Amino acid sequence: MTVPAADELLFLALGGAGEIGMNLNLYGHAGKWLMVDLGIAFGDDTTPGIEVVMPDPAFIEERRDSLVGIVLTHAHEDHLGAVADLWPRLRAPVYATPFAASVLRRKLKEAGLVDDVPVTEIALGAKFTVAPFELEMITMTHSIPEPNALAIRTGLGTVFHTGDWKIDPEPLLGETMDEATLKRIGEEGALAMVCDSTNVFVEGEAGSESMVRANLEKLVKARKHRVAVTCFASNLARIESIAKAAVAAGRHPVLAGRAMQRMVEAAQECGYLLDFPECVPERDAGYLPRAKVLYICTGSQGEPRASMAKIASGEHRDIVLEAGDTAVFSSRVIPGNERSVGRMQNELLARGIEVITDQDADIHVSGHPARDELVRVYQWVRPKIAVPVHGEVRHMVEHAALAKACQVSETVLAPNGTLVRLAPGPATIVDNVHAGRLARDGDVVVPLDGEALRERRKLLWNGSASATLVLDSHGRPAAPPKVSLRGIADTEGDLVQAAVSALDEMLADLSAAERRDDDRIEEAARQAVRRVVRAHLGKKPLTDVHIVRI
Repeated sequence: MTVPAADELLFLALGGAGEIGMNLNLYGHAGKWLMVDLGIAFGDDTTPGIEVVMPDPAFIEERRDSLVGIVLTHAHEDHLGAVADLWPRLRAPVYATPFAASVLRRKLKEAGLVDDVPVTEIALGAKFTVAPFELEMITMTHSIPEPNALAIRTGLGTVFHTGDWKIDPEPLLGETMDEATLKRIGEEGALAMVCDSTNVFVEGEAGSESMVRANLEKLVKARKHRVAVTCFASNLARIESIAKAAVAAGRHPVLAGRAMQRMVEAAQECGYLLDFPECVPERDAGYLPRAKVLYICTGSQGEPRASMAKIASGEHRDIVLEAGDTAVFSSRVIPGNERSVGRMQNELLARGIEVITDQDADIHVSGHPARDELVRVYQWVRPKIAVPVHGEVRHMVEHAALAKACQVSETVLAPNGTLVRLAPGPATIVDNVHAGRLARDGDVVVPLDGEALRERRKLLWNGSASATLVLDSHGRPAAPPKVSLRGIADTEGDLVQAAVSALDEMLADLSAAERRDDDRIEEAARQAVRRVVRAHLGKKPLTDVHIVRI
């Protein structure tokens, strides 16, 4: 399928469906495609050396002449973090409300693209056209300023795309959810609802940010020495709550981490946090008495280069925590980050620092809807079709069951790469397309399943072996084979000697014709070394063979 037909409306997720993070959604109609969000996820222990992972846009890159625009629902990394990396492959205009546009421009400036990418700011609640799509931004509540849902109107029906959301009557920063518009969409008739599934297993409601503010103030007032609080850098209402808790306890707030400082700057540029308490610079915070300082830190997910990780390991240039101080984690652990967060908390506890998490006190609420909130919005919008996204497959399956219980007549389970025809109905899966992964490796973007990263994973788990053979023109040894091992235990040198002996035997067994064939010798030598290591250790190392002819 090259372009969508005029009489059909298509939906395709290339990221964020079957996983949490790296959202990339496509809508196709009348020969054109519209992209909603273009985000990242973060690397883990299975992606050594990789901090950022993003969806592979190959499907739409091949059709970029029909891509009419990229609409960003909000400023979280998993919704706009890949724009700077992938826009040169797409070259489509970008649409966002002011705060997301401000955050994006900072990223584009770092990438040297700020003058190339056409970014159009859309007012909150505005209607605009990206032909053939008629769009409306709908104000929601979430854990960041200006979260938006989208009403995507076509001649075949209206899709309500929720973005990330919750129902928070007191969000503290920004507007409350535009409930009236959601009900109006339901009254007009909604064809489909493409909806956040993150907290579908959570009963009740997510809870209000105002409750967290009160609890943080009580917690900080009860501490006697230094306090360091970490949260998501984008959760500006939480950052403001932490700063105000510091002031209420007679402490000076310190913003620790570049990402957090950038977010506060972007918020103030857009008219938010204008009464934010005055902060002490990181470099000066060490001069404050222990009872008079509160650090607001990046690194709630154990990111190795973030402030809290450096503080935990004692490597931060300006900030120190000691026995009797307190580290507060005002966030939840994103699935997949448990090990890195646990490692960091163990480092803090080992040094006598008290660690408080959301399991110990009510100091975090999610930015995503629990079951009661999902039910309420289904009652307001009343879509004919439910398309769960923004969740692992188990979340999407449970969400589909919940939608059916809410009397939605059709549900579609469409993990990444599943092309769905929403109209004309009934909703049908019509194709499955490539939905791969890319990784930012240093300054370049490479396939996550490419040869370089596959070899790196092999090195991580199995180590490497290298063999050098010095041969004459007839393929006879001119010197003993040389073997070196990396990341492979061989304290006595027995393994190296066994590998050398295996290479001697391999060369002796080759025919005269095979001795003149470097490719044949290289493959035989690789197998010989790997066979020895596997017999001794049960590992299959990445093995290189170098042949020198003299």
